[in-house]
Amino acid sequence: MAADTPDLQSTVRYEPDDRPPALLAAGLGLQLAILTISGVVLTPLIVIQAAGGADAYLMWAVFGAVLVSGISTILQAVRVGRIGAGYVLLMGTSGAFIAVCITAIAEGGPAMLATLVIISSLFQFGLARRLSLFRRILTPPVAGTVIMLIPVTVMPIIFDLLGSVPDGTPAEAAPLSALVTLLVIVGIAVKATGMLRLWAPVAGVVAGALVGGYFGIYDTARIADAPWIGFPDAGAWPGLDLGFGPVFWTLLPGFVFVTLIGAIETIGDSLAIQRVSWRRPRAVNFRSVQGAVTADGVGNLLSGCVGTVPNTTYSTSISVTELTGVGARTVGISAGVIFVVLAFCPKLVSVILAIPNPVAGAYVSVLLAILFVVGMRVLLQDGLDYRNGMIAGVSFWIGVGFQNGVIFPEFFADLAGGLLQNGMTAGGLSALLLTLFVQLAEPRRRRLEVPFRISVLPEIRDFLAAFASRSGWGEEMTERLDSASEETLLTLLEHYRSEGPVGDAKRRLLVIAHKEREEAVLEFIASTGDANLEDQIALLSERATETPAEHEVSLRLLRHVASSVRHQQYHDTDIVTIRVKAPVH
Repeated sequence: MAADTPDLQSTVRYEPDDRPPALLAAGLGLQLAILTISGVVLTPLIVIQAAGGADAYLMWAVFGAVLVSGISTILQAVRVGRIGAGYVLLMGTSGAFIAVCITAIAEGGPAMLATLVIISSLFQFGLARRLSLFRRILTPPVAGTVIMLIPVTVMPIIFDLLGSVPDGTPAEAAPLSALVTLLVIVGIAVKATGMLRLWAPVAGVVAGALVGGYFGIYDTARIADAPWIGFPDAGAWPGLDLGFGPVFWTLLPGFVFVTLIGAIETIGDSLAIQRVSWRRPRAVNFRSVQGAVTADGVGNLLSGCVGTVPNTTYSTSISVTELTGVGARTVGISAGVIFVVLAFCPKLVSVILAIPNPVAGAYVSVLLAILFVVGMRVLLQDGLDYRNGMIAGVSFWIGVGFQNGVIFPEFFADLAGGLLQNGMTAGGLSALLLTLFVQLAEPRRRRLEVPFRISVLPEIRDFLAAFASRSGWGEEMTERLDSASEETLLTLLEHYRSEGPVGDAKRRLLVIAHKEREEAVLEFIASTGDANLEDQIALLSERATETPAEHEVSLRLLRHVASSVRHQQYHDTDIVTIRVKAPVH
């Protein structure tokens, strides 16, 4: 394990708190914008054209989509209060909303779409605020499965791009431009070191575009016709439909469902970006996850106010961070600023949109391949037992089946507006339902709620002794549970002292205990400090030869008593999960 550490740490050159050279941050921000601007524009284009919307509204919706994407991307990076992840998470329009948005415009008009987007965004704020309540169903298997299904959902579109060229183009134009792009990106990323590796994606796109230009598939006419600075007709803003008639109530459940599915994708992306942004592995900061979901909700709220389609996090930023090793927040800020500028500069947008489709397809294919591996890492982050493997495996292939339209299409093709035709939606929903079933089928959990202070330790001991007895464990296991609970309570109180008086009666501690095979699982739920116990326990193993400080004694004892310790930090709640194995006789 130790032998692998240097290689792992060397892949990240700049962490979120670092400040890379301004030129590098701007270059990577531009790289992200180049990669995703087509996707941001394509979704409203498809929706409005399919629904028969007016050209003036189309231009307004595209402008609004790019502008909101830039603002919400900046929010994700800078983290204003509880809004934002504090990482490079690009925001853009969401393809998962295409079906319901087309229906909304076709049946109620653009104003109906705007109202539905605003109302459904409120559910996302509720989820973000109470994310800790959903911790048992929004698990790594659920998030990892959704992330792995994103490439499955998008790849058919990307593969179509590889051969998408104008009529009359030489037959070799598409394969050669795509091949050059792919070889340059992969070649530089695999063999280069240092600064050169950071520019692998840009170098690949430039090389592929040059080949495309040689064959005449780089669309220079689009660039020539576009103005430098432009603002859409403000009269095209659709306003809001506040009639709340039958169309609204019929479509609202579908919008809420897709919004929550988008939130799950954001949760998965925010988990993944934390894994690839630090040199040394860290415990997941769920406060950052909450911030990411909240910023996603802000983006949807703004989208509704502007009158365009909703947005969500783009997993592209995870792949680029993994590929380049740069996770600095300034990259996200740069990308957001570039989006805002592009919203008012049609000619610059045209320069990006003129990149040949085969080049863009090859570029995205590399990033999606990396993203699939990131999803696997999230899936495996807490270990993969038989149960979680079954949930992930079944859900993944259900998603693949629905994406390809081979699972009873005569029954499911038109269900809920065709939502299940999207593999990410179908697979994510399957993972959620299977996880919920597993939770409901588990043995009854025992609970004890007490004031958060040291004097309640005897109550906790009696509670755990009764739990051990009901579980069929003897005195030795009771002593292990007693030691683990004592050290956990002492450690939590040590963090708690920095926030207020130890005797504050308003602070409560909830202890939950249940049995999983021959292992006891204890959850301590309280409001505590900012330090993550998982990270502190990991550091203890690196300082094993040092004389421990007084406040580290409990951590060291806890490390030896418990088989695993997991600390989930939310804005309103801290949850420490302790696993204690029963003695083997």
